[in-house]
Amino acid sequence: MKLSKFISLAVIPVILSGCGNDIVVTNQTQQTEISFSWWGNDARHDYTLAAIAEFEKLHPDIKVKCHYSEWSGYQARNNVQMVSHTESDVMQINYAWISQYSHDGTGYYDISQLGDYFDFTTFSDEDLEYGIQNGKMNAIPIALNTMTVYINETIYDDYGLDIPETFDDFFKAAEVMNGERYPMSMSEKSAWFFIIAYVGQLKGKDFMDNDGNILFDESDIQLMIETYCNLINKKVIPQVEHFEKAEITSGNYAGVLAWLSDASSYCNGAVDNGYKITIADYTTIDGKLQSWYAKPATMYAIRKDIEHPKEAAMLLDYLLNSDEMAEYQQIEKGIPISSSQREYLEENNLLEGVQYDAFVKMNDKKDELEIISPYLENEDLIDAFMEVCNEVLYEKADAKEQAGTLLETLKSLG
Repeated sequence: MKLSKFISLAVIPVILSGCGNDIVVTNQTQQTEISFSWWGNDARHDYTLAAIAEFEKLHPDIKVKCHYSEWSGYQARNNVQMVSHTESDVMQINYAWISQYSHDGTGYYDISQLGDYFDFTTFSDEDLEYGIQNGKMNAIPIALNTMTVYINETIYDDYGLDIPETFDDFFKAAEVMNGERYPMSMSEKSAWFFIIAYVGQLKGKDFMDNDGNILFDESDIQLMIETYCNLINKKVIPQVEHFEKAEITSGNYAGVLAWLSDASSYCNGAVDNGYKITIADYTTIDGKLQSWYAKPATMYAIRKDIEHPKEAAMLLDYLLNSDEMAEYQQIEKGIPISSSQREYLEENNLLEGVQYDAFVKMNDKKDELEIISPYLENEDLIDAFMEVCNEVLYEKADAKEQAGTLLETLKSLG
């Protein structure tokens, strides 16, 4: 296994003069402390801590103070830290946070200034573009992501159904399954993207532009609301509030729409139970892949007023380019964009399974997928949409009457 590219000169000889002619030579390690934060489950915490311990062995002059938690706690704390300027030196960030906290490109450090300590050659210019805001490289993507259609082929075969390709195929599958199982399932965010893809393809337009301006009109919003209600009422999907991963494992959900990076989390249980999970084509109306988006799964950024940018860049290089981190992380955060880490995984036969199959599908369609606007993932937009959908679903409101009000709300939040 190769060592990290950038190795510190950690041990500094110090000469102390004593009484008479005695000279005592000692070795003293001078340490620079930087902080690093990430979110995830216990398994991610464990391998990341082990990897950081390895980094500190390679660089004895650098001490890394770690901060980590599960997603919701991390997100809430990040909101406070970015306002109070108490964020970590190196931090895992959500793609949407670049526009949220660095609209003019100055919210994070310009990593492009650190080429002496970070190897950019393992990333294509196209991949690096995801992290550039107003000409400044605010973040580096870890892996690419897209909403992916995972189908339990075993169950579909039991019902004599082909793997769905179109939106209509899911409604037809629901008729055949007749309420015994759901042919598809989704979280709130997945449903939001699925419905935007359907209406966008049907109307031939994007929901919003890259600046967050909503392009859908009132009739489009009405169709979005009605589409969600149809998905529920015709038993294509369970209500998103009732979505449970365990139902995928048990086979009660015959499919799930989820991020590529979450493939293992959602699908491995079903595979362990003997089901065959297939990566379906991205759902379309007529084969044209409009309004289906790609984005970085997650990214690493450096705080804008970093005191030790060199050491931060060395940690960043270790996280994104080293064989050591590739061995620890493997594909838990997605298939690495870094060519050096991906080559390591390929050479050691570590690229396999449902998630890798999903990556191959995405890579094959990479030129057809649209780059997501960070504003499209705004949780406030999704919450506002789902609130109105539930009012209509429970017949407390009318979709046509609510569409105009919802559109104005979405515009104010976009």
